[in-house]
Amino acid sequence: MIKSIIISAVTVAGLTAGAAFAGTLDDVQARGKLNCGVSTGVPGFAEPDANGVWQGFDVAVCRAVAAAVLGDSDAIEFVPTTGKTRFTALASGEIDMLARNTTWTFSRDVDLKFEFVGVNYYDGQGFMAKADLGVSSATELDGATVCIQTGTTTELNLADFFRANNMSYEAVPVETGAEAVTNYMAGACDVFTTDRSALAARRANMETPTDHVVLPEIVSKEPLGPLVRHGDNNWGDVVRWTLNALITAEELGVTSANVAEMAKGTKIPEMNRLLGSEGNLGEMLGLDAEWAHRAIAVSGNYGEIFENNIGAGTIIGLARGVNAKWTDGGLIYSPPFR
Repeated sequence: MIKSIIISAVTVAGLTAGAAFAGTLDDVQARGKLNCGVSTGVPGFAEPDANGVWQGFDVAVCRAVAAAVLGDSDAIEFVPTTGKTRFTALASGEIDMLARNTTWTFSRDVDLKFEFVGVNYYDGQGFMAKADLGVSSATELDGATVCIQTGTTTELNLADFFRANNMSYEAVPVETGAEAVTNYMAGACDVFTTDRSALAARRANMETPTDHVVLPEIVSKEPLGPLVRHGDNNWGDVVRWTLNALITAEELGVTSANVAEMAKGTKIPEMNRLLGSEGNLGEMLGLDAEWAHRAIAVSGNYGEIFENNIGAGTIIGLARGVNAKWTDGGLIYSPPFR
């Protein structure tokens, strides 16, 4: 009896694994296009350029996945989503993955049934005020009007911060970051609150950035990263390990410039497994041996993507900080490719 139960359980597990394997990955490959949810526009992270081509730090993750799965980083339909629409779009299957500034939380993981595949940016919520408001700390904002995007973690964080500091505020709800900036610039609110990375991006694109101050307080933890639906483990693995490939490439010194040469084979076993000259990691994902090679070749490794889109040399001007790789004292770290 016990033996039959074990055999039955193994059979069910095998069928479940087979069903998951034949899910989103097969759909994307059959469609010949990846549907990737992004923000409605955050400079440096995700927005169309002057030619209407989507660019940015989060966009690069979408392009890497498309390259890994389809062999074409342009085989993507970018679907702009707001704080309210992003989860409906993912749950309904309108998009295959979501790569926008979305915080990994307990309720989103467990209650909404989404799977965060990793963290590509460690952030925290902050506040931006006009310099002439004369405040130097968020603890001076008692009675302030605050522009805030609905459907985001910032709403609860804002309430918690003001309550903990015995202060009052008036929320000015908006749908998008662009709408928040418009209201803020028009004087409809005293301050604008969101992730500090987004505040830096918005400030950098203002006519006179020095007229605005990002206050020093960080009032929350905001681990941001791509997510997929629960239940399709193979697709989750594809997106997760594509992100990890970009991170590991930086650790190993694989860049957009040398990836083709390194893919021919090196003396470094993990690099060989990553790039497909040894082992069968691609086969385990249901992909070919060169999936990670293609993903890295699009925009380079994690460090290149960071520096080219939001780094110190860009108008956004973000330092690596905690988003440095672990060997430099940061939190960016990938499990091993073995």
